[in-house]
Amino acid sequence: MSSLDLSAATWRKSSYSNPDGGACVEVSDDFAAVVPVRDSKSPHGPVLSFGSAGWASFVSAVQAGELNA
Repeated sequence: MSSLDLSAATWRKSSYSNPDGGACVEVSDDFAAVVPVRDSKSPHGPVLSFGSAGWASFVSAVQAGELNA
């Protein structure tokens, strides 16, 4: 498996992140086939990458309230 070069990635904070600095998730829209996701409090830490279709399904489910606890 090849690794994704994230050195020039542009990151944005998820609109669902907590505005007071807690639970901050950042995503990059710079890649066509994958969506890298990281913890904004640890920008040099690990990154999870999701397939674009899977990420779109996840976001839709969150927006529809299907994943509320």
